[in-house]
Amino acid sequence: MFANPNDMSEHLPDSLIPYDEIVQEALRAVVGRVLGTVADTGALPGDHHFYVTFKTQAPGVEIPQRLIERFPDEMTIVLQNRFWDLIVDESRFSVGLSFNQVPSKLVIPYSAITGFHDPAVNFELRFQAQEGPDEPEPHDEAENDQPPRDGSNVVSVDFKRKK
Repeated sequence: MFANPNDMSEHLPDSLIPYDEIVQEALRAVVGRVLGTVADTGALPGDHHFYVTFKTQAPGVEIPQRLIERFPDEMTIVLQNRFWDLIVDESRFSVGLSFNQVPSKLVIPYSAITGFHDPAVNFELRFQAQEGPDEPEPHDEAENDQPPRDGSNVVSVDFKRKK
């Protein structure tokens, strides 16, 4: 007697290997590599520019208090025309940006990133939030234009864990 393949998937054990974490870490390394290339060359190639969305209160994030108050959960920044001092290492990046004419330095660990989008080629990565189970608090929209969300060239990492 043979088992029905559809029944087998319902009885798969939970993995003892954290595949979802490994994949997310690898994809976040893509963000670091792309930003590292920009930092090394000192300029964005062609029409490339990046929207980076991150959790403002994640461990290791360093942003001005006024930005945390305005964006208590998540914020999107744009790296395009006006940024400076982009420094990239294995676990985070820092960059200078201006908000309402006020220069600011932001330090963002890759683990805090929830989205990365390059509209020039419609490439996008999305990551699971690494926060607790609480829903995010509502916040004002970022000052930057939001990228289109039509789903083209999107890699979404959203593993569901069995409880």
